[in-house]
Amino acid sequence: MNAHAPPSGGLTRPAVPAAVRRARWAVSLIFFLNGASFCAIMPRYPQLVDTIGLSNTAFGLAIGLGPLGGLLSGLFAARLMGGFGSARVAVAAQIIASTSHLLVYTAGSWWWLALSLALAAAADAITDISMNSHGMRVERRYRRSIMNSYHGWWSLGAVVGGLFGAAAAQLGLPLWGQGIIGLLLFGALAAGSFRFLLPGHDAAERASAPGTAGPSAASAGEVPADASPHGLRIAGMSLHALALVSALGMVLVFAGSTEDAGSTWGALFMTETFGAAPFLAGMAFVAMQGAQTIGRFTGDAVVDRLGDRATARLGALVGMTGMSFALLMPSPAMAVIGFAAAGWGVATLFPAALRAADELPGVPPGVGITVVGWFARLGFFLTPPLVGALADAMTLRYALWMVPVYALGIMLFSGVLSTRDRNAAA
Repeated sequence: MNAHAPPSGGLTRPAVPAAVRRARWAVSLIFFLNGASFCAIMPRYPQLVDTIGLSNTAFGLAIGLGPLGGLLSGLFAARLMGGFGSARVAVAAQIIASTSHLLVYTAGSWWWLALSLALAAAADAITDISMNSHGMRVERRYRRSIMNSYHGWWSLGAVVGGLFGAAAAQLGLPLWGQGIIGLLLFGALAAGSFRFLLPGHDAAERASAPGTAGPSAASAGEVPADASPHGLRIAGMSLHALALVSALGMVLVFAGSTEDAGSTWGALFMTETFGAAPFLAGMAFVAMQGAQTIGRFTGDAVVDRLGDRATARLGALVGMTGMSFALLMPSPAMAVIGFAAAGWGVATLFPAALRAADELPGVPPGVGITVVGWFARLGFFLTPPLVGALADAMTLRYALWMVPVYALGIMLFSGVLSTRDRNAAA
């Protein structure tokens, strides 16, 4: 029997050392804080738009320019992790992100909003790549999939942050006050998590002896190694490997664009279309993240049974159907259901694509995650201005028909994901 094989049938799972279990909870906390700290801002977007006096196009452009910071900083994530380790980079970048969020809350002009969002996105990109990289170190020690649960904690953090922001908006808490609370609370918790993360080099688990770590990703299982090390290589990858990583990245372009529909436009859609009160307006985003949370905490079991590809396509179908009904029969309740369906539909895509990219043969450690994460931010960069311009031209209800289009893109590019389940592959 393969020493790395996942448990099946009546076999018990191998014991996990206490230090590794603590590292898992520490990584989960960083994911939670990363989701909560920024997503607490989302329900306050209508207030920021009114305070600054922005059109949908101007607001979408500010949101879209923000990820430029992530696109640029993400290019240096692998180098930073190589020099300082994913643990240090994840914690430091999350503290910087929480600090930059205060600038978003206090934005008084379009330029201030755009620049503060760019700084926040730059810190978030490095946090995202490094916490996923460290999470995969822990996953290899577990010798089974736990990546979806990490992203479940991110979504749970997003729900908590969204509820906090919606309640603060309803109660009239000043934007600057919410920013200070977030900085002190989220920054302190991030700093406290560092002592529980794994020590050592980030490549330790890849080269460890049998019984310490093993492959966990069904989504990388069908990708063949490069036949030859010769030929043109970009960032240490052959053109074949780069094409596979790019296809995984396109999955996240459409998944990220779907998430952006709820985070950037959910509250504004509820406000503009139905005249919803601040707390109810925030429920579009909360519903998306709440459904995504459920999808991620249950995602490992679903992917084990169906494989990443079938799970992705099923999710895309659910999201497309739910959002289409919400736009065809608009009401506050249907809108909440539609955003929830879209959130559940993309729940497993980020873990699947990041894991697959990290385990591709011939791709240097950290590079696959960096490239795929860069693609995801490309979606966050391109779609907000597009949706904002469409909203000003046709109303936000019609602009959000882009969400079913994103689902079609997921169906197209999800072919790069695996069809195999882990137990069958063992």
